Amino acid sequence: SGPAGAMGAGRLWVRVAHTALSSAMALGLLLHRTGEAGPPRPSRSRQEERGELLQPLIFLSLVLCSILLYFRVSLMDPGFVKAEEEEKTSEEQSVVIPLDPSNVKLRRCGYCMVKQPMRARHCQLCQHCVRRYDHHCPWIENCIGEKNHPFFIVYLSVQLVVLLWGGQVAWSGLYFELSWEWLNHNIFLLTSFLLIVVFTIVVVLLLISHLYLISCNTTTWEFMSHHRISYLRHSELENPFDQGVILNLWRFFCSCHLTAWEKIYFHRNNEPV
Repeated sequence: SGPAGAMGAGRLWVRVAHTALSSAMALGLLLHRTGEAGPPRPSRSRQEERGELLQPLIFLSLVLCSILLYFRVSLMDPGFVKAEEEEKTSEEQSVVIPLDPSNVKLRRCGYCMVKQPMRARHCQLCQHCVRRYDHHCPWIENCIGEKNHPFFIVYLSVQLVVLLWGGQVAWSGLYFELSWEWLNHNIFLLTSFLLIVVFTIVVVLLLISHLYLISCNTTTWEFMSHHRISYLRHSELENPFDQGVILNLWRFFCSCHLTAWEKIYFHRNNEPV
């Protein structure tokens, strides 16, 4: 109970609101499109009828996929640093960290008292340290970290396809007239289209910015707070984790295990110039 209970209730309402909004808009657009199609015409071929049936099914599948990905990203462990992993982490760090690591010190978190791996950060909303912390997303109601960041990108991509498709459906049903009767008849389509435009702009900006940061192997937190992060301030390189676009993308999307960022950091900083 208390703050934790209120936070849990808030997360539940955000997830319910997302699901309800996505489902209502998709169903409304689908029913409008079906209604606009009118009764079947005898002159239509079977191929045309199959196409008209297939498009709504694909659209609904994409909406369902988007909702499932949303819950996957929202409910999964983003990469919480657990106390039982500390001994293993300490052993790995003792192997990869040189005897004289300059001014870089891996510290113990002042909130949850676990030893933080490099690139981890404590999130006060989740009350955990998160590996390769990117940001806390209020719409997902979860941190975006090393484990769920790839799923977040896939979710944004699917969501963008759904929004563009829904926007096309809403726009195609709008025939503008300056009358109250037209407004009453088209209020749902008009509202849906305006909401879709806003959401599409947000998703496009998010997707572009995240793909850029991923290609550089940096995070939103590191990009915004570069001057305050000790391991970046004391590095001889502008970005000690950047290994080139291809390797950065491969490590982000295809790596099946957690990365020892300390190893990459000290290896890159000790490379001859």
